[in-house]
Formats: sequence, C-alpha cells, structure tokens
Amino acid sequence: MTNSPKPFHIVFLLFDGITQLDFTGPAQFLARMPGAVVHTVAKSIKPIETDSGFAIVPNCDFEACPQADLLCVPGGFGTKDVIADADTLQFLRDQAAGAQYISSVCTGSLALGAAGLLDGKRATSHWAYTSLLQRFGATFEKARVVKDGNIITAGGVTSGIDFALTVIAEIAGPEFAEAVQLGLEYDPRPPFASGHPDRSNPKLVAMLRERNYDAVLKDLEQILPPRTS
Repeated sequence: MTNSPKPFHIVFLLFDGITQLDFTGPAQFLARMPGAVVHTVAKSIKPIETDSGFAIVPNCDFEACPQADLLCVPGGFGTKDVIADADTLQFLRDQAAGAQYISSVCTGSLALGAAGLLDGKRATSHWAYTSLLQRFGATFEKARVVKDGNIITAGGVTSGIDFALTVIAEIAGPEFAEAVQLGLEYDPRPPFASGHPDRSNPKLVAMLRERNYDAVLKDLEQILPPRTS
C-alpha cells in the first residue's frame, strides 16, 4: 500500500481584468505536482472577467479559502483595482503569513508590494511596470523569475510557466520538473526575437508603451505610495 502525497494547497487570486495566461499557464504546470490542490479564490463567487473575452468562476471566496502553501497573484489591467481594495490586500497579508511560498506573475507583484510583502526584496514584474517596484521598497532584478527567500516573482505573462517549473523543481526535484516540462511540451522557439524590450525593435517598444501601457502606468503612479529611496 502506498501513501498518498501530502496535499499542497496552491491558491490563485482571481479578479476582473486578469490576464488569464498569468493564471492558467502556471496552474497547468503546478497542478501536476504531487499532492497539488489548486484553489481559485476571489472576493466573491461570481464569474471573473478575463482579458481574453471569457470568464472564470472561482471555487471559493476569501472566507472559505484554505491556507495556501503557495500563494500566487497573477497580473492584468485589473491589478489597479486589487491595489485599491483593502479587503483583498488584507487577504494577501493573512495568507502570506502562513504560506511556504508567496508568488506573483506579471503585475501581480505590484499587488504583493501594495500588501507590504516586497519591502527589502528583489523582485520583477512586466517590463512596462518594473519602475514601480521601488515604490514598495523592492529592488528590480532583470530576470524572468526572481526568488528572494520565500518570495518568487515572475516577469510578464509567459514567465509564469518558468516560475511554475522553478517551484516544481524545488519541491519535487529537477527530474520531476523536467518530466512535467516534457509532458506539456514546453519547448519555446518563438518565430520572432521580440519577446523582451532588450531584443525587440525600439520603435515597437515605444509603440506598445504608448498604445497599451503608458496610461495604465500613469494611473498606477497616482494611486501608489511615493517613491522609496
């Protein structure tokens, strides 16, 4: 008779305006870890509107959510509403106090910062918003995944998959993580070398900033605390 693995509770915060791949990417990988139990939590049980034209229904609210072993905050344009919501920030603080890992993908790191969880930590975020990390006393580190103690932050969107594999390797071992990577055929060979501003055409970077990010950045700067030296 074999013993079942101890449950490992993975809690993803959901909110309107979430970038669904920030959540679904790492969730797909982390769910294959031994003992993994994935919980999707929101302030209330209602369909959560994603940035992709479909909704996700959370399976619990803040009150019913179990204690996370791994807490993850995805990002998206709805992050600004998370930052402004006192109940959500308190939920993150309460969960973080008992979590083995506290993590984020993309602009989810800004929510961790607003909850006071990044002070004195190295962290990353989506490339368009990394300048905001210093508002929370964090130091930006240019990497797809940054681990500082039990805080793990991932860069923009697809970096969440790298984050998930990093966690799987630490908990279940590199060989198991490699097996998950193989099973899900994560072998990225993009057709264009434009996945990061360092490698992309500067004109494209400027266009994206102006079209997609500058207005959101300005809004966030207005609601975040003053810069920390």
